[in-house]
Parts: sequence; structure tokens; C-alpha cells
Amino acid sequence: MTMIERPRRLRRNALIRDLVRETKLSSDDLIQPYFVSETATEPEPISSMPGQMRHTIESLVAACTTSAQAGIKAVILFGIPDEKDAEGHGADADDGIVQKAIRALKASSVELLVISDVCLCEYTDHGHCGLLEGEEILNDESLERLAATAVSHAEAGADMVAPSDMLDGRIAVIREALDEAGYEQIGLISYAVKYASAFYGPFRDAAQSAPAFGDRRSHQMDPANRREALREAQLDVEEGADAILVKPALAYLDVVRELREEIDLPLLAYSVSGEYAMIEAAAAKGWIDRQAVVLESLLSMKRAGVDVIMTYHATEVAGWLR
Repeated sequence: MTMIERPRRLRRNALIRDLVRETKLSSDDLIQPYFVSETATEPEPISSMPGQMRHTIESLVAACTTSAQAGIKAVILFGIPDEKDAEGHGADADDGIVQKAIRALKASSVELLVISDVCLCEYTDHGHCGLLEGEEILNDESLERLAATAVSHAEAGADMVAPSDMLDGRIAVIREALDEAGYEQIGLISYAVKYASAFYGPFRDAAQSAPAFGDRRSHQMDPANRREALREAQLDVEEGADAILVKPALAYLDVVRELREEIDLPLLAYSVSGEYAMIEAAAAKGWIDRQAVVLESLLSMKRAGVDVIMTYHATEVAGWLR
């Protein structure tokens, strides 16, 4: 019998599979997140995220050096201050933890693109992303605080800022503030599509940013919604975003695919702490092949249309790929 179609011809050995592979993963595609703490005197292990640390500034520089040597081109920083207040004044303080960390990285010999997370939740004593009136987050009144934070990060030397608050109109306000301060060349990555997800638990432990009451469903997106994601992304494009980010990643690849077909800007996804913790927990039990699952999950994001992935596995994966 003569068979007309034999797709297995293109799968019969590793060399052929590599040659015709449709989706490729590179260290250029990865961003390593780091936590830096004002209270840490040495790197503090994060119990819910095995292998991840709350860094001192000194250990952050060392860790970033390791990332760069592995082939990572960019990091994103999350700060944990020693004091918090209702308005999150540590977020835009000249001597704030992220500002000091950015300066230390820029003063070192490490060559990395330094991205800063812009939000108030790590700096407010109530753990919410903006200013409050009672238990309601004040949208417009919070935008000035977010813009001041972004400008302070740019002044410290950040290459790009990444607002993660999901308040309405913040991209336009931050872009205008950066331009007026002379930082029109600073890139703006918008967490345009950030869902009110249960996958953030370990991050809130790591950043000590869990809300003191309530939740973030009034401003982060409902996990049930897909069409709303395109509207959010289009609004941020119109307001001046240079790149668009979807968070979380794995549970929202349908959203990634749709945005890829509609948005021409670089598209990022954040493989969040819960995704990381699930893989680490299953691997620790011996239930999965850790390396294979990490690589497969990242490939699925690239296949869906993501250009760049924020992942806690970034540095390790870069080493594997080399």
C-alpha cells in the first residue's frame, strides 16, 4: 500500500525535529523577576516559592550578574520597604528600596535592561493598589502617586517602567509625567490585561503585599472575561503603552492568542508565582520531569503568540538553552 501522507517523516529523529520546529525559545525571550527588601540583611528564602529570595541590594547585584552571565537580557524589580503607610510614600521616595536597587545595578558592571514594577500595593499599609476612601480605591486621585513613582524610577536609572495597578487612565498620566520630566525615551510596559487571579498567592507572600481587607476585583479583570481584555489592551495602546502584558500566563493563553491577532505592539506574558509554585511542588514530589515541564509551559506561551515571558525560571532556563 502506498501512503500519500507521512507526517512522521518530519518527526523521525532529533535533527529533523529541530530543523522544522515552528516555535523556538531563546534566552532573549525571558525576563527574570527579582524581589529586593529593605529589611533583609541577607538573602531570605521565600517558603512558597522554593529557590526564590528576598534579596539585599548586594545579593541582588550578584544574582543579576548570574542572570546576565546565563544570557538573560532583562530583569524586573519588586521592592519591599521597611515602612508602609496609607499613601505608600516609599514607592516614589528618592531613597526607596527600588530606587536604590536600580542605582546599584546601574553602577555595577552588569549589563541588563532594568525594568521596574510600578504599583502602590507593596508600599501601602492596607495592601491595595491606590489611595483609599473608606474601603474604596480612589482611581483618579491615585494616578498622581503612580506617575510620581514611575518618574522616580526613571530618575534612578530604570530603562523601562511597568505599571501593574490596573487603574483606569494610568498609562496616559504616567506617559505624560515621564515626558514632562524629560524621560520621553523611557519605555512603558503596561500590565494591560491583569486578571484578579488566585495564582498570585505566593507573590503576595514574597512581596508582603496581601490586602488587609477585601480583594482587588474592583480593578483587576474578572477571570471569566475575554472580550474585555481586548478593550483594555486597546485603551492602553491609545494612551501610549510601548508593550502590552497579560498576567497570569498559562490559564489565559486564549486571551494571548486573541491579543496577538489584534495588537501590533510587543506582547508579554507573566508566568506568575502560582504557576512557578505548582511546578516546583510537583517536581519536589517526583511527579513530573521538572525541566521538561518548565520548557513545555514556556513553549506553549510562545506558541500562543507571546514575544517575551516574565518567569521565575528565566535564569535557569537560559542556562539550559545554552
